[in-house]
Amino acid sequence: MVTFIRRMGLSYFFLTIFLSSGIGFFGHVASFGINYGQIANNLPPPEKVLELFSYFKITKTRIYDTSPQILNAFANSNIEVIVTIENGILSQLNDPQQALQWVSDHIKPYLPDTKITGIQVGNEIFSDGDISLIHSLVPALVNIHNTLAHLGIGSNIHVSTPCSLSVLQQSYPPSAGSFKSEITEIMHQFLDFLSRTKAPFWINAYPYFAYKDAPSEISLNYVLFNPSEGMVDPNTKLHYDNMLYAQVDAVIFAIAKMGFNGIEVRVSETGWPSKGDPNEAGATVQNAATYNKNLLRRQMANEGTPLRPRMRLEAYLFALFNEDMKTGPTSERNYGLFEPDESMTYNVGLSAFATKSASTTSIFLTSSATNTKAAPKQYKILFYWFFVFLLSSTLCGSF
Repeated sequence: MVTFIRRMGLSYFFLTIFLSSGIGFFGHVASFGINYGQIANNLPPPEKVLELFSYFKITKTRIYDTSPQILNAFANSNIEVIVTIENGILSQLNDPQQALQWVSDHIKPYLPDTKITGIQVGNEIFSDGDISLIHSLVPALVNIHNTLAHLGIGSNIHVSTPCSLSVLQQSYPPSAGSFKSEITEIMHQFLDFLSRTKAPFWINAYPYFAYKDAPSEISLNYVLFNPSEGMVDPNTKLHYDNMLYAQVDAVIFAIAKMGFNGIEVRVSETGWPSKGDPNEAGATVQNAATYNKNLLRRQMANEGTPLRPRMRLEAYLFALFNEDMKTGPTSERNYGLFEPDESMTYNVGLSAFATKSASTTSIFLTSSATNTKAAPKQYKILFYWFFVFLLSSTLCGSF
């Protein structure tokens, strides 16, 4: 089709405008995910959170349990929810009957009204340090997956587990990516499970940690997605203009070295704190806003990594709210895009998606790139019919 239109020159020019401006059949802003943590005593109820999601047109979220309040509140909405099985009960799920009971109690009652699209079996199991927990992972994954299939409810629910970047023995350059030798056996079993079930490999990747540990050695622009010299992998000659993509590709290379290809790698957590202790370099409102705004801009552009440029990298921002009951350094309590009163901690451009009058909806995107405004409805219709006219004229003249 494009070949035909290309022959008309001007027609191809307008087709380019038509497709790139988000007008027409395929025009849409790619959705992104956000982690909805609840380690706080001052958060709004799930019904209010749903209103927040709806207002900003957030359609994907990940929670760290199977909260009945959240799953019930999100019923009959367009929110896709990934739930999590707590680390503490993984060993119980080695028993198929226990897995059946868990799914029957925590998943089945909410389907199909609530769009549960994934089950995360534990969180950062390989980094927990509990050997028995690590050995419980794959049997639990298998039993949960088999139970979903047995009950006839697993066709749209993937089963996986998120890993921290510490599962890698080496991550620089990306082509040198490899898993730690002490987890090789279990990692191979895990990757075999993902390969057989077509589930993604989830990674929690935080360029902030790398910068915090070595601020004098790592370019702040590189970790914030700002224009920078970046780095070139000496083995693949691939150019990386940001650290997150390099981290993801390091995981892809590590998976390939284990003998598996085609497993999709997704980012289950990434973000930047807006506040930190004196020794937490880079933890500022400005840097947090820049990191998340630039990541959102790339999500909207459906970008892939240099190693997989044609596969959009799916990423979930951490986190929805600042959580005042989290332990650890100050940064742990300040990753939220929103305050508990639902005000923005800083603006990353989510207002671009905010619900407005149906007859006057326009989208403004403010980022380090140029501002973009989506065409109003009446102009979309005009462009649509103009495109149809050009296409029909081209096809008729080509036969």
